[in-house]
Amino acid sequence: MTENIKTTLLLTSLTLLFIWIGGMLAGKTGMIIAFLVAVGMNFWAYYNSDKSVLAHYHAIEVGDHNAPDLMEIVERLTYKARLPMPKVYIIPDQIPNAFATGRNAENSAVAVTEGLLDLMDYEEIEAVIAHEISHINHSDILISTVAATIAGAISMLINFGMIFGGDRERPNVIVMLILMFLAPMAASIIQMTISRSREYKADAGAAYLTGHPEWLQSALAKLENYNAHGMMHDASNETAHMFIINPFTGKDISFANLFRTHPTTQDRIDRLEQYK
Repeated sequence: MTENIKTTLLLTSLTLLFIWIGGMLAGKTGMIIAFLVAVGMNFWAYYNSDKSVLAHYHAIEVGDHNAPDLMEIVERLTYKARLPMPKVYIIPDQIPNAFATGRNAENSAVAVTEGLLDLMDYEEIEAVIAHEISHINHSDILISTVAATIAGAISMLINFGMIFGGDRERPNVIVMLILMFLAPMAASIIQMTISRSREYKADAGAAYLTGHPEWLQSALAKLENYNAHGMMHDASNETAHMFIINPFTGKDISFANLFRTHPTTQDRIDRLEQYK
């Protein structure tokens, strides 16, 4: 399935879910309003969802003058992958993690946390960056970032409906409570369908770019351990699927987290054995 088809199916699914929730909250009027909002939101998400996610995590753009080692890794790997140089960001958080974002390779960005740079050795950092570069190379970043933006909007719509009143078509309290569980779960299922296979592909891409799958195996083990014992300050369910390791690893904080957006880390480590 091509990236354009995947993106279209994702946008259609999340848009229909958004409109359905609008109808449940405020009847036909709610559906019309939700439809108009969804059209504008899809257009906005295509061009600005990456900026929104980076801003959410307070990511700071860096360059050769203040992050020379990190920039050297990114430059070397993107050259090997025959990709344009992405923008590079550092997230001020001590929990190690990373993600890539953007609408295409020409408008892409790689973000890593301060914790990743502090807690991992050079080879492990290179493996993580190679994983994120592979996401860019496989055109995963648009669908991933747009999913995060629209899933977040769905959650906001439900919260808005719970707080503010509606008209006589507004559903009863039981329906509202069902929506609180079902809508985030549905968004998670949609995210999950894109996330699991793409993580395996990005792992394989990282093994190819570095020539050392054991570097990524070591990095994944560390990431799993640190994220199981701490949590990023601004972590959200809507953006969890974007990271190399789910920031909620080992934390059962919501019903929606029963639907994993990532394969198990041990399975990923085991699969990397075939590339040695």
